[in-house]
Amino acid sequence: MSAGLAWIAVDWGTSALRAWGLDAGGSVVQSARSDRGMGQLAPEGFEPALLELVGDWLPEGIVTQVVVCGMAGARQGWVEAPYAAVPCAPTGDGVMQAPTRDPRLSVRILSGLSQAAPADVMRGEETQVAGLLATRPKFDGIVLLPGTHTKWVHVSAGEVVSFRSFMTGELFALLSTQSVLRHSLGAETPDLAAFDAAVAATLSRPERMAAELFSIRAADLLLGQPGGAAWGRLAGLLIGAELAATRAYWLGQQLAVLDNGAQADLYARALEAQGAVILREAAAAMTLAGLKAAHARLTEA
Repeated sequence: MSAGLAWIAVDWGTSALRAWGLDAGGSVVQSARSDRGMGQLAPEGFEPALLELVGDWLPEGIVTQVVVCGMAGARQGWVEAPYAAVPCAPTGDGVMQAPTRDPRLSVRILSGLSQAAPADVMRGEETQVAGLLATRPKFDGIVLLPGTHTKWVHVSAGEVVSFRSFMTGELFALLSTQSVLRHSLGAETPDLAAFDAAVAATLSRPERMAAELFSIRAADLLLGQPGGAAWGRLAGLLIGAELAATRAYWLGQQLAVLDNGAQADLYARALEAQGAVILREAAAAMTLAGLKAAHARLTEA
């Protein structure tokens, strides 16, 4: 049992589960992480996975509120939390009560966001946007969330107005491990000069990206291009094409990048080379701030 525990915040991703135990003042008194992500669980497996992680925190005879964001609310998750359509507040109004057997638990799952045209969805990232707005309530501009499926989110007057998702991270993973390029990419530190040149190439001529990708392999075979340069070129070509497609999102806009480490560093580097001024915040901290904001709203309701 955790002294001072008032409620639990949970971020349930596809591959991992993170939980924070908070006291009545919002201070973290416990934290834990496991690899029991949505991708390996059937609906009946979510409650046991959560109890395995936080069961020791729960006092007997008291119902502890748990607020969950992310993939637990997906169609294949614990219970589907329908998407809230934009424009709307980042955490929307859709909250689903998850079925539980343990009398110590009351679990509510936050909805994701949807957009009809062009069709798009998100789960989990909207809570990070809510956290940014809770931290910086006057923010008005674009929030960039690098990831496997990177999100560009237009925020105005406290609402998500529109957003677009890009599979750049997944494309990099596929090309680097399952295409012919896997033979040319080494484990070396990425060559940032090669990255910069590749960003500039596809930012100006994105229609040439498919040919430029194959030239990574050819440069290895004919010129002995180092693996770090190949790595930098692949990342730069993909991110450059994404920046070309999102120019209206970042050009002349207030821009916040939610920092997830090396991937965010590359996006920031590419954008700053184009003159963008960037605000950076830690993605994990924004997730927790968003869960706190959602809990406060649910408590007031």
